[in-house]
Amino acid sequence: MKIRDNARKDEQQRDAGRDRWPVDGTTGQPLEPRAQPGYYPGYHTLSQQAFWDEATRKVVLARVHDVPPIRFFSPEEARLMQAICDRLLPQDDRDEEHRIPLVNYIDTRLYHRRIDGYRYEDMPPDHEAHRLGLQAIETIARHMYDRSFVDLGQGEQDAVLQTIHDTNPPAAQDIWQRMSVQRFWMLLMQDVVDAYYAHPYAWDEIGFGGPAYPRGYMRLEGGKPEPWEVEEQRYEWRAPDEALSDTYRPVGGPGGHKQQPSGQEGTH
Repeated sequence: MKIRDNARKDEQQRDAGRDRWPVDGTTGQPLEPRAQPGYYPGYHTLSQQAFWDEATRKVVLARVHDVPPIRFFSPEEARLMQAICDRLLPQDDRDEEHRIPLVNYIDTRLYHRRIDGYRYEDMPPDHEAHRLGLQAIETIARHMYDRSFVDLGQGEQDAVLQTIHDTNPPAAQDIWQRMSVQRFWMLLMQDVVDAYYAHPYAWDEIGFGGPAYPRGYMRLEGGKPEPWEVEEQRYEWRAPDEALSDTYRPVGGPGGHKQQPSGQEGTH
């Protein structure tokens, strides 16, 4: 009976998030989380690790087996950052075991003060910008819905983040006087995307062949897979009905890319 009760609880917990699952574009039914979403079923980049050099293998395997602890964010900040990452790059199509710990890797970069080698003159250092941005997002959530961001529904959370994406936040103006809304959005998105696509599970999802050194690639034209890769198998899907992610809007809102500089203009 205990085993049956535990199984029932697991099923209830899984089904509680059905409204966040992506939807089958043909049947309209939610797509259950899986170990490997994407168009390359059965492909595993790590199966090729014997062909990598030792230094590469060590770095890549650490991303899977040695997840860094949270050291920069406070517990409250980490919880808020997790909720934000869950909307910016949802992983509801992944089972719990194969979700990529985005917050941990963003936290590590900020803890070690790793930067790209430049900083925009209208932005504070990255670690300060993230802290200010979290405060601003929480302030906007309470301004719009009188609740914490982490307690909002996914549509409400998307609406809060949309105001920053559109560079038109309705609150936290004292923070936006200290840094650019648009540059903060780009910083936040870059960190989320970088953390996700640096992970081997994401490589499996997009069919990436993994590190090329020292073996290299040989089929460089025509979109043909390497012998160790698999053929793409596409399927139709769309975002949940409440989410805003299926609607494209350029950064800066309908006008698009307000005051978007080219290259590293405005950096120091």
